[in-house]
Amino acid sequence: MPDSYTRKIVMGVEQHRFELTEIIGRLARGWSVERMATLDLALLRLGCFELKYCPEVPRGVVLSEAVGLAGHYGTEDSSKFVNGLLTAAADELRSE
Repeated sequence: MPDSYTRKIVMGVEQHRFELTEIIGRLARGWSVERMATLDLALLRLGCFELKYCPEVPRGVVLSEAVGLAGHYGTEDSSKFVNGLLTAAADELRSE
């Protein structure tokens, strides 16, 4: 059984899916959401959700975890792409 934080993240990303996708699409200058790798988009939604709705998670942790997962499981360019877009999202959604 998933722990409460995992449930919060999964349910939250699903509940706010359209809002998160809109944020990503707006910040991804020159990229359409439809062209993004599935894993990259999932990590971006997760990161944007944490940045907007989980203030207890430090900005640096959100970025580090998403970029690390992108680098490990994504394409050769995933970590750079996720890092750039989530940094822009962090600047917009939360400053620390």
